[in-house]
Amino acid sequence: MTKTSIGLNISPPKGVCEDSKCPWHGSLPVRGRVFSGIVKTAKATNTVVVEWKYNLYYPKYERYARKKSTVSAHNPKCIRANEGDKVVIAECRPLSKTKGFVVVGFAQ
Repeated sequence: MTKTSIGLNISPPKGVCEDSKCPWHGSLPVRGRVFSGIVKTAKATNTVVVEWKYNLYYPKYERYARKKSTVSAHNPKCIRANEGDKVVIAECRPLSKTKGFVVVGFAQ
């Protein structure tokens, strides 16, 4: 059964899965922060590493520094994000030692 909404402005995926850790077809609620980034690696099973870049302002020097963050996220079988895809990830309960985010869809 596909949920029509998970509380975000994202359309549901076309694929179907029976993953209990999928926010669309399982029972995993999403909460907290939402990021969009590029999939850096998708080599681990059901896991992707998502990276996004941002600018940090240092008032003392009146300059910006370019920074980036990487996060491990659960990749449901109905979404199947690959390397180079631009995805939207949402925070959820801890799924493993390093995974606290889940891929909810593709970014436009």
